[in-house]
Amino acid sequence: MTLEKLLEKTEYTLISGDIETEITDVIYDSRRVVPGCAFVCLVGSAVDGHKFAADAAAAGAAALIISEDIEVPEGAAVVKVEDTRAALAVMSAAYFGHPADKLITVGITGTKGKTTTTALIRSILEAGGIKTGTIGTLGIIIGDELIKTNNTTPESYEIQSALRKMADSGCKCCVIEASSLGLKWHRLDGFVFDWGIFTNFSHDHIGGVEHPTMEDYRDCKAMLFRSHCRHGLFNADDSAWEYMAKDSGCTVQTYGCSEKADMRASGERLLSRPGYLGVHFDVSGLKRLGGGEVFSADVAIPGMFTVHNALAAIAFCEACVQLGIDGEAVRRGLDHVMVKGRVEIVKVPGDYTLIIDYAHNAVSMENILTTLREYHPSRLVTLFGAGGNRPRDRRFEMGEISGRLSDLSVITEDNSRFEDVNDIIADIVVGVNKSNGKYITIPDRTDAIRWCIENAQSGDIVVLAGKGHEDYMDKNGVKTHYDERDVIRAVIGG
Repeated sequence: MTLEKLLEKTEYTLISGDIETEITDVIYDSRRVVPGCAFVCLVGSAVDGHKFAADAAAAGAAALIISEDIEVPEGAAVVKVEDTRAALAVMSAAYFGHPADKLITVGITGTKGKTTTTALIRSILEAGGIKTGTIGTLGIIIGDELIKTNNTTPESYEIQSALRKMADSGCKCCVIEASSLGLKWHRLDGFVFDWGIFTNFSHDHIGGVEHPTMEDYRDCKAMLFRSHCRHGLFNADDSAWEYMAKDSGCTVQTYGCSEKADMRASGERLLSRPGYLGVHFDVSGLKRLGGGEVFSADVAIPGMFTVHNALAAIAFCEACVQLGIDGEAVRRGLDHVMVKGRVEIVKVPGDYTLIIDYAHNAVSMENILTTLREYHPSRLVTLFGAGGNRPRDRRFEMGEISGRLSDLSVITEDNSRFEDVNDIIADIVVGVNKSNGKYITIPDRTDAIRWCIENAQSGDIVVLAGKGHEDYMDKNGVKTHYDERDVIRAVIGG
């Protein structure tokens, strides 16, 4: 593809060289430069790609895309743009043949609920026979393939590459977690989502290199609806929804539990049986899925907060008539959904419930334990540790919360890094003792999981907290493979 073709939707100034130069790839990491590529000089919080422009040219880059003046090296075309991140997104979309045009694309933004809502939509669509790819916190998922990523919303080149793979592998839909930083840093430029979903808004990602103010954080999320999607679905129970929809360039529909919502949930109640924790609710306002009648749903994710996430997924399936999803697929997808590492229920023999969850700080631990308490287990047993080389206060706080909300805390290791796991455990115990909670300490996590399974009692809920979707253990500066699902299978099999 020629440089001119890659830049056809970008305003630019040709500083030197030939705009008809043939380009072999689009690269933004100077360590990955290949002969004939276009090297895009991204400006980050710690690294400025302009400093590596000469090195990229020397390594064979055929073109340099810049936003700041540099000393022009010989042998490479040099193009100046206003924002190299925006240019990278548009160039990547062109390089991969605009794959979003081949898919129905859904962007989900909000402080909480993005990962769960993404999983709910995928579960429903695949229950209806529609192959669906996802991009988000858990990585890039295409069928059974998982590609790990460093960010919730990866760099635009990775997104476009993933969209191309999805289209080529037969996916009809792609659901992307549209983080505020992904929107702010133009990672989602280069295409327009068919659908955008707003879940909720609360304090998060403020300070440092992220968002300087809550207003900036809010405005970046609103970008999805102002310029990045054709149709919008908004949680009418969140006070920020009207701001998100204000001056939007998309159609507006709402969902929620209040009367003002277009699609409304009611009759919420918790569902509980061994190996299944979830929630039931009814939905009104559905013309297609409900046929004018009340639509009932059971969702295999515990907690009342699940209602809004599931309602968002239902609202999308109702509104997106192109996919043709019927009510049975919606019910089946919700009832069998599984979000890896997020209140993930693992099937085990015995009359108790075993859960894997990513809760690894005081706030997330309090949230999940409070939620699980609502199911009135015989005992709530919480296995957890704390990361090494991190603030010690976190350990005290996690210990105190588990001691207060759990019937038993099983304290163990969790990415101790360069610290002695026994020192970390001792700090956690200080917190547990503040609440006079019962606890045992088992430094080896595998031994701790085995103890929990072998000592589980009828009606217990056992939570393995901290690792979630992670598949490694970080000890003494070395990461080794460690997946709690493998440990559970080994224990049960043994």
